[in-house]
Amino acid sequence: MMWIDTCICLPLTLLMIYCVCYVVRRSPVPVIYYTNLLTSNLIQICIMIVWILRISSSIPAVIHISCVMASLYFRMCIALERCFYITYPLLDCLRQTRSSVLVCVLVWAFCIVSVPLAIVLDELERLIIYATLPGPLFMFCLARTFRALPAATSVPTEEKRRSLGILILLFFYYFLLIVPTIISRYIFIIFSLLSPFVDLILFLFMRKGRIDKLLTCLCSADGRADHQCD
Repeated sequence: MMWIDTCICLPLTLLMIYCVCYVVRRSPVPVIYYTNLLTSNLIQICIMIVWILRISSSIPAVIHISCVMASLYFRMCIALERCFYITYPLLDCLRQTRSSVLVCVLVWAFCIVSVPLAIVLDELERLIIYATLPGPLFMFCLARTFRALPAATSVPTEEKRRSLGILILLFFYYFLLIVPTIISRYIFIIFSLLSPFVDLILFLFMRKGRIDKLLTCLCSADGRADHQCD
């Protein structure tokens, strides 16, 4: 499974980084968080290669856990950015280039300092607390965005559906993968292997294309959802 994840996700992640860099030229801010998310995934995949080569060292494990935590917080940033885009379209603090770069720097600094420190001090309960903090925010962003859809008249319908799809994907990702990982440490490796695949799906939700037709069908399947998406 680790070989499959490395062989498939490594070239796809590099391809996605290239595609995102191309998108940045036209719309830089919304994909800055996703670019950092892909970067953290790329580091995780490189660490997996080290594990496959059976290089015995504790440093790769510390780096891997730090990047996993960074990935989780970058997904939280994406959820907050989408929520603010729908609920407060005029308040674009998370969408400004300078603010988003500052947030990414803070996320990296927090994960690089706090995660190794918790491991060195053998206080693994801190890691559990760090991993639990984004949960309420994912729930808040999804609920708040869902309620604000009818009032967001200034936001295009396609953007509403795309934002709602991103939030639903991140919500189920957290509670179907992250929460079992927190409960049982044995699921951590499985979670690490599946994360790059989920982030590749997230890329489809962030770009315009055929995913819009799928979201339109999903919204049209439910009368209430259709009313709120429009």
